[in-house]
Amino acid sequence: MSLTPDTTVLLVPGLRDHVAEHWQTLLQAQLPNARSVTPLEHDKLSRAARVAALDAALAQIDGPVVLVAHSAGVMISVHWAAQHHRKIRGALLVTPADLETPMPASYPQKEALAEHGWLPVPRKPLPFPSILAASRNDPLATYERATQMASDWGSQLVDLGEVGHLNPAAGYGPWPRATELIDQLLRMC
Repeated sequence: MSLTPDTTVLLVPGLRDHVAEHWQTLLQAQLPNARSVTPLEHDKLSRAARVAALDAALAQIDGPVVLVAHSAGVMISVHWAAQHHRKIRGALLVTPADLETPMPASYPQKEALAEHGWLPVPRKPLPFPSILAASRNDPLATYERATQMASDWGSQLVDLGEVGHLNPAAGYGPWPRATELIDQLLRMC
């Protein structure tokens, strides 16, 4: 991996926060200079609280940062970028949750997401290089919607094939391709 010692990988998990067998948790343990946004104890569905938690995590990091976001963590990162101006080296945005369409029954519904500030999702180009890695059979976002997000944000689209939502429920714990995509992102910077 071509991360320099002064570059921090900051993991931005989705609404379910940290899951022990999730690829993000395992990646954090694998990388020497990786951190994760601290889980919220209150206001877990609040977009503003999630963005503030990401901003607080970034404020504690000196030097270059690469964001590695998954699911609603992608939306947290995009909302953060629309409000803040700290320089980010780049972002790997993995299987974004499409919060603008109805979610499966066990997830927050569109009305609750709107009430808590998630909608509308920012659609302007991101101010840093990014890769959006999309699944062909993600129950939380169609490939077509993910393709549109990549286009709107100016992200390079990577087709992951059929990987579901790329989480433990889809059969993913370790995901070695994450480090390959971070390397690809760093070559874009």
